Amino acid sequence: MRFYVRKRRQVPSVIIVALIDVLIVLLIFLMVTTTFKQQPALKISLPESTQAQKPGAQESPPLVLTIDPKGNLRLGAEGRPVTLEQFKAELAAEFSKTPDLKLAISGDELAPWGRVVKVMDAARASGVKIVSAFTREPPKP
Repeated sequence: MRFYVRKRRQVPSVIIVALIDVLIVLLIFLMVTTTFKQQPALKISLPESTQAQKPGAQESPPLVLTIDPKGNLRLGAEGRPVTLEQFKAELAAEFSKTPDLKLAISGDELAPWGRVVKVMDAARASGVKIVSAFTREPPKP
């Protein structure tokens, strides 16, 4: 008779280093693929409006001009400071590229009204037909 000697089986072990590597790769993947909310370059307090539209309701994104409480102008999403003359020149150049250009004024509620009117006049003079303003909804009671 032959007796077979059974070998002792090792207890299965979990390799922690490999699990940590996989978790780090997943974390990096999630961080890269997550879309972040774009923050405005300038903090302003928008005026309230009961007729405010939700962001993204328009088909093509408008050219954004921000007016701070002191009346300074900032153009685009990056908030590049411009003068009124520079704004007129850039608006005319942009309008020549895209004839259906829309201008959105993102002005602080304390912005000088005369500055807002000058911007609207410059837009009309360069041929922009749609000028809108960013507002916020009033707080619900």
